[in-house]
Amino acid sequence: MPKFIDSHPMKPVTSDTLRQLQDAPPDEFGVTHHDILFNEQENKIYCVLNAPNLDAVHKHHAKAGISCDWVQEVKSTRA
Repeated sequence: MPKFIDSHPMKPVTSDTLRQLQDAPPDEFGVTHHDILFNEQENKIYCVLNAPNLDAVHKHHAKAGISCDWVQEVKSTRA
């Protein structure tokens, strides 16, 4: 499955919520979290997602009321 990385503000998401999302099953758009990196002081989240396509990434975030600063398809050295 393709991987995507994105950036968006952290607020109103909390670190506890991020930890719960890390191992969540695929959502209705087929998106799962490969990794979630965050910096509360800088109000930034970087999501590394497994998703079928770019549109699914945007729908995944829109459902949570989040607008990404940017989204990029990437490859990983991990399996």
